[in-house]
Amino acid sequence: MQAATSCDLKFRSTDPTSRNKCFSHAIPKRVAVTCGYRSESFSFPNGVSVSRSDWQSSCAILSSKVASVENPGGLADKIAAVNGHTNGSVNLGLVAVESTNGKLAPAQPLTITDLSPAPLHGSSLRVAYQGVPGAYSEAAAGKAYPNCDAIPCDQFDVAFQAVELWIADRAVLPVENSLGGSIHRNYDLLLRHRLHIVGEVQIPVHHCLLALPGVRTDCISRVISHPQALAQTEHSLDVLTPHAAREAFHDTAAAAEYISANDLHDTAAVASARAAELYNLQILADGIQDDPGNVTRFLMLAREPIIPRTDRPFKTSIVFAAQEHKGTSVLFKVLSAFAFRDISLTKIESRPHHNRPLRVVGDGSFGTSKNFEYMFYVDFEASMAEPRAQNALAEVQEYTSFLRVLGSYPMDMTPWSMTSTEDA
Repeated sequence: MQAATSCDLKFRSTDPTSRNKCFSHAIPKRVAVTCGYRSESFSFPNGVSVSRSDWQSSCAILSSKVASVENPGGLADKIAAVNGHTNGSVNLGLVAVESTNGKLAPAQPLTITDLSPAPLHGSSLRVAYQGVPGAYSEAAAGKAYPNCDAIPCDQFDVAFQAVELWIADRAVLPVENSLGGSIHRNYDLLLRHRLHIVGEVQIPVHHCLLALPGVRTDCISRVISHPQALAQTEHSLDVLTPHAAREAFHDTAAAAEYISANDLHDTAAVASARAAELYNLQILADGIQDDPGNVTRFLMLAREPIIPRTDRPFKTSIVFAAQEHKGTSVLFKVLSAFAFRDISLTKIESRPHHNRPLRVVGDGSFGTSKNFEYMFYVDFEASMAEPRAQNALAEVQEYTSFLRVLGSYPMDMTPWSMTSTEDA
């Protein structure tokens, strides 16, 4: 990661000495806040760094819609700055919160150009999730961190960056569904970013058919929702709305919001019961998922890893690339390292190696063949505090050109039932 010296954002003070001045109680609409991250720091016994605390306190000033227009590459600089790779400064421009008729505008999902302050000490934990309020990801964030301040993000990548930029303290993102399989985008982002897995939660998916109040099922000519939600309710929709067209939408809760905002009386959405409550829609049918065992697994991500323990069931996630010269049996040898130590694997996922997508095989005498190169993601049931897990990874490292521990974290052992209150 390249070290950054500064980040120039949209609004800046015209006074070059402004960072040496103190703020008065009357903050102007156009002002610059300079937040220096000092590399020289000492720590209290509880591990709280003075420089980091100073940085958080200095940046905890209400702001909205701060856009980088003069430095298109400022995002990488900001990430580098908040992670302590620079002794430079970060200028934050503040914009007054817009209001309409004396009322605050409704909250919108966080985008890549949005910044908000880091939480003050004693405030609730701020958790980023992808989607809009009423999404299943919001329910997962609430289960993972009760009473948290949930921050909606419009993309998975934005949720990762929100944690890296200290906009959020945690992120809760889906990685697999019991029916739809893996969410490949988030596996790729786990490798691209440097966040750590600190936990997992499993949320049962409870779909409902939603429409505007007073609309009957036989009046529905179109059903919109996320493609997976439409696939998971296919048979129920054949019975409830046999003549309705089905259209893909980027999010289940966003589909409900779209119907409410545009007053669409001929359209229904497949979403959660909480989405119906938030967007003033009626539930035409409850629990319309075709398979009652529809569960989505979410990962809890943080900037720092947690300390592995052995007093409760733990799971560890790793990613590796096999060494080319070790031959075709490398994957077998890697998996054997866990089998010989009686370590159960709960998941194995392969993704293309973006830097080396193909490997040429043979010397060219009879032509050449090309094999695909992969990165392998593996979850196994053991804590990194256990010697057997440490020994297994030591052996795995002999056969890999790249190995990274994504996290060692407690398994979600809480029982669940297919009820609408669980998802809401």
